[in-house]
Amino acid sequence: MTEERTPERLTLRRAEVPADAGPARGVHKIFVGMAAGVGKTYRALNELRERLERGEDALIGVLETHGRAGTIEAAQGLPLFPRRDVVHGSVTLTELDVDGLLARRPFVVLVDELAHTNAPGSPRDKRWQDVNVLLDAGIHVLSTMNVQHLESLNDTVARLTGVRVRERVPDRVLSEADELVLIDLTPDDLRARLRAGKVYGPEKIEQALGNFFTGANLTALREIVLRQVANVVELGAPDGQPGVQEIVVVAVTAEETAARLIRRGGQLAARLHADLHVVSVRPTRLSRPQSQLLDTFRAITHALGGQFEVLTPAGSVAQTLIRYVEAVHATQVVMGETSRSRWAEFLSGDIIKTVLRDTKNVDVYVITRE
Repeated sequence: MTEERTPERLTLRRAEVPADAGPARGVHKIFVGMAAGVGKTYRALNELRERLERGEDALIGVLETHGRAGTIEAAQGLPLFPRRDVVHGSVTLTELDVDGLLARRPFVVLVDELAHTNAPGSPRDKRWQDVNVLLDAGIHVLSTMNVQHLESLNDTVARLTGVRVRERVPDRVLSEADELVLIDLTPDDLRARLRAGKVYGPEKIEQALGNFFTGANLTALREIVLRQVANVVELGAPDGQPGVQEIVVVAVTAEETAARLIRRGGQLAARLHADLHVVSVRPTRLSRPQSQLLDTFRAITHALGGQFEVLTPAGSVAQTLIRYVEAVHATQVVMGETSRSRWAEFLSGDIIKTVLRDTKNVDVYVITRE
């Protein structure tokens, strides 16, 4: 059985390395697509085979075939590095053996499914973190991922498809990649592959076609991945630097809905090539759940390449926020609709109205709570 090669679009981004730099970092090449089944792993395996034929020391570090006949056939005969066993309770799981690869030091290694979460007890939580260790050691990496796993797109994908993706990759992983290969397939072609049993087993086909793999969902995801790769390439272009440095400030409170604000701010910052600042004015009393939420927001902000700060109030919340906006010379402010009662707003003042009134040369975005 021979699996057809999918249409693809290749984009290259290479960073210049100073002559006096230390050991060269490995080249990271990511095969990215709109959904499972478009042929990312198949294409990466073909490249690994081509590299072997050129005489390069190339091997598979992690391969997830999901039982797909075309992927299994493409991997036949390729050297496979043993995985590391991780014992978790009564279950033994296997993960990428980073230490083994560092000792073996191949020229290039294939690491499938970049967004994967490692088994509990692993040295690092995420597979993309393992890949960074290999790259820092000078090992080149071929990896794969779907666009819906990008951190900043989490809310957008959930809104469009009704599916909340749990395993996420920081946007900087994609933007810092040396090469991107977009594996592009039309929604109709992907649904045809699904019906033919090339993506999932027979028992999952109808459910997948009626849920995640609807024509509307795939069309939206395809548009997202095309735009995302275009944005990354534009950011890497030598003449793509903006004349004025944009700075986006996202103001959040310790509420669960704030995660969506941060991601929206991250998308805005990416489009404007801007610095991202996420701030929260510390309440008088911070409960344990609120403290945990702020830790989560800090992690999301860092994943989006921004910085997170908890501000000590000096005057009202609005005044504290305005001073911060002025201090960092913000050009954009993202805020959410208030969850406070009208009586509380009457007593303390409307924060949004105050920020709108007392800031100059700043665009203020107010995001609805729904």
